[in-house]
Amino acid sequence: MKRLSVVLTALLAVLALTPATPAGATPRFDRELQARIARAQAYADSRPGDTGIVLRDRWTGAVYRSAAAGTLIWACSTPKLAMVVDLLLRNDSGAVRLTAEDRDLIHRMLNSSDDAAAHTLWTRYGGEAEFAKRFPSYGMTDMRFTDQHPHHWGWILTTANDLDRLVNYVLTKLPSRHRDYIVREMRTVDVNQQWGVWGAGAAARPGNKDGWSDDNDDGSWIMNSVGFVGPHERYTLALMNNTKVIQNGYETGQETTTKISEILFKGYFGD
Repeated sequence: MKRLSVVLTALLAVLALTPATPAGATPRFDRELQARIARAQAYADSRPGDTGIVLRDRWTGAVYRSAAAGTLIWACSTPKLAMVVDLLLRNDSGAVRLTAEDRDLIHRMLNSSDDAAAHTLWTRYGGEAEFAKRFPSYGMTDMRFTDQHPHHWGWILTTANDLDRLVNYVLTKLPSRHRDYIVREMRTVDVNQQWGVWGAGAAARPGNKDGWSDDNDDGSWIMNSVGFVGPHERYTLALMNNTKVIQNGYETGQETTTKISEILFKGYFGD
């Protein structure tokens, strides 16, 4: 009976954290988070450029999408996350056999967004012909290449909606050993990626994959961040900021994306 009581207590605790949604009703965020979303969107609207935002509560199904969530923006390094998913699944199927060197390159892509590692793996394992045809299966259904640039991981147009679907594929569709590996990697990224979703703060236990570049035709910067926060990665957040700023565009976009996550989650988990 004591063991049953412990189980029931734990179950009730989980239910208490999950707002009930009447049958047929659209899931909604709690009042505090709704207020935070409004403040975060107002802040985003006050900043340079366009920012696609998708926030998802994986427990209740509530989703917030900004007006720019479907806007095509250069993905920069965020497709490295899709590359990791693809390589791990292809290895499982026997289509490829990842070496110790490959796995180190995967770590470097996730940890510090190493471009050389991504180039090596992209070329070694089939490039566009292999990777890109499967990326939509992981949620990147909006993605596209252009005729103006090489068709490789660094020149993909995508949306915040795509990145939302990608990170949720990682968290809900991957075999647990791959999911847990990627979650650990995203939670322990190098200092060069500790911005964007990372702005949620230590109590949120964030994990993220960032992408940044001055790839716009006019040299203005794009700053993207996708990841998760909260207990058991409850919330996912995808941010794509086309800063339209050339001078100090990196700093501008880093500030924008980090502050959005901070507004949404700093202090929300009791820190």
